[in-house]
Amino acid sequence: MNVKHTLHTLFKSAVEKVAAPLSKSQFEEKRVLTPEEFVAAGDYLVHACPTWSWEGGDSKKRKSYLPADKQFLVTRNVPCLRRAADIEGGYNPNSEFAIQGEDGWVATHADPTPGGPGAKGEEYIPSIDDEDGGAATAGAATAAGVGADGGKVKEGEKDKDGDIPDIGDLELDEEDDEAVAPSASGPGYLCTEEPADNIVRTRTYDLYMTYDQYYQVPRLWLVGFDECRKPLRPQQVMEDVSEEHARKTITVDPHPHLAGLSAASIHPCRHAETMKKLADNLLEAGKEFRVDQYLVLFLKFIASVVPTIQYDYTMSVGGD
Repeated sequence: MNVKHTLHTLFKSAVEKVAAPLSKSQFEEKRVLTPEEFVAAGDYLVHACPTWSWEGGDSKKRKSYLPADKQFLVTRNVPCLRRAADIEGGYNPNSEFAIQGEDGWVATHADPTPGGPGAKGEEYIPSIDDEDGGAATAGAATAAGVGADGGKVKEGEKDKDGDIPDIGDLELDEEDDEAVAPSASGPGYLCTEEPADNIVRTRTYDLYMTYDQYYQVPRLWLVGFDECRKPLRPQQVMEDVSEEHARKTITVDPHPHLAGLSAASIHPCRHAETMKKLADNLLEAGKEFRVDQYLVLFLKFIASVVPTIQYDYTMSVGGD
């Protein structure tokens, strides 16, 4: 594995062991979350989007600051019909939502749906009360950036954003290369041969959202399968991620709550920065943005990173 990424992961893990989780809300100032706020936002997401649910995971890997039965959120068997390269639209470095950072960490993506918002160049701002019922491909068209610091580090420590490696720089062993599933069994393995060329090859994903104590934001994990339910390798997962993000913001790491599972993940180091920018934009437009709605807006942003995966992030206007 890339040395810089390994050192960053070890440093992050050490800080999490000695630093207490965020206890005082900084939602208004920094758009980060306490564990309690993450749970409240997760409850709202489960209520608004029933395809998502809470799980407790491996009891040995549970975080004491989260309820035992609400360690992470998951939605399974989410369809992914096309590859990112097949979707119209693309990266727009001149957008007002492009968050510039060192090492080229920017994350603006045009609307992936032909004829959708942004199809003629106009900018689309994800609305917290969208009711289009669309899937991820109709979501946050021009949402931007990835993460921010919100974690606690000691005085004099280096910038914790660090250098996150390109997926191509990771030296994965055979176990990692299988990428992402604890087993290769189940009903999907009834597939015994490759489909004919005129058959659409539909990938599916299991998506997990965890709370990152270090950055104090949600983190999304991608576990992909092909049409035969064979786990996708990391490079195959990259085919479903927008090009800019695939090169800059995706890493492969052990799942924090499930033993024996490695997954591709959208690195959270600039999530808070992005969420603050999107939330400020909503407020300027006269919209309300409550802490329990955090994950809904977060998923609209994630739709710009993985525009091909059709997960549920919709909600009703004025939903409870």
